[in-house]
Amino acid sequence: MNTNPTRNPDDQEINLGLISDKIGGFFQNINYLIFRAIQFVIKHIVVLGILVVIGVAVGMLLDKTSKTYDHQIIVKSNFLSTDYLYAKIDLIESKIKERDTLFLKAIGVEDPAKLTFIEVKPIVDIYQFVNSEQNFQILKLMSDDSEVKKIIEDKTTSKNYPFHLISFTTKDYTTRKKTVEPLMKYLNNSAYYSKILKEYVNNVKEKIKANDIIIAQIDAFLNGLSRSDASKDNKLVYYSENSQLNDVIETKDRLLKEQGNNRIDLVNIDQIEKESNSILNIENKTAVNGKLKFVLPFILVLIYLGIFFFIRFYKAQSLKYENKQN
Repeated sequence: MNTNPTRNPDDQEINLGLISDKIGGFFQNINYLIFRAIQFVIKHIVVLGILVVIGVAVGMLLDKTSKTYDHQIIVKSNFLSTDYLYAKIDLIESKIKERDTLFLKAIGVEDPAKLTFIEVKPIVDIYQFVNSEQNFQILKLMSDDSEVKKIIEDKTTSKNYPFHLISFTTKDYTTRKKTVEPLMKYLNNSAYYSKILKEYVNNVKEKIKANDIIIAQIDAFLNGLSRSDASKDNKLVYYSENSQLNDVIETKDRLLKEQGNNRIDLVNIDQIEKESNSILNIENKTAVNGKLKFVLPFILVLIYLGIFFFIRFYKAQSLKYENKQN
């Protein structure tokens, strides 16, 4: 016995008809709203046009006079002073948020009110990081339990990278004299690290001096061998099979390389936070920066629409209230 209820074909036709009517009504409402919107624009075209013109004009003026610029300084943090660098930058950022222009002025920043933001981030260079055997072993040990990418970007690990990027923003053009030089002077103002810098430089200079003496002695020794050999035989004699002589030549070669590295060190370590490069006055076009001539007209029109419909709603509700009272 069939227990399923039988469906009436007329009911299906009625349901389809209702759906069709609702869809048709929906599109009619859309057409009506479009028509009313066109009517509104035509009726208020003068006011809307004035608002757009004012918005574009004011926006262009603001875009021209209120530009913001990003700036970058690449620094090399010497003598394990990375934590010191980050603490100093965090302090400056806190003073900017507090609008402590007296502090910024005291450290030498010109136009401190125009300095709006500063931060420091590491320049991730994993290849240079793992050049150190100790760093490589630490990374290898930590990567056994975690993802390498997370470790590389971890705040604790990233501070061990030698180079760091200081980014700051100003409301107007700036120059090295106004911002970069005062900031670098402030970052290098540390009694503790200045003493370390002095001793480190002295040590490198002493090492260069000692190596120069050893190299001179090696040269004298080799010259003595050449003269001794020349007195015995006019033919060219090779000493490649002489292991002691090879050791002397290898020692000289190693010392020459070391001297080159030492002289490069003297260039890199003459400051606590050594400036490597700086890029100034990159126009900031994020968010609405530089786009106010497009954004402002839109905002003015929205404000006008909001006021218009608020007044209209208020009048309609007031009329209903009066009718109820009567």
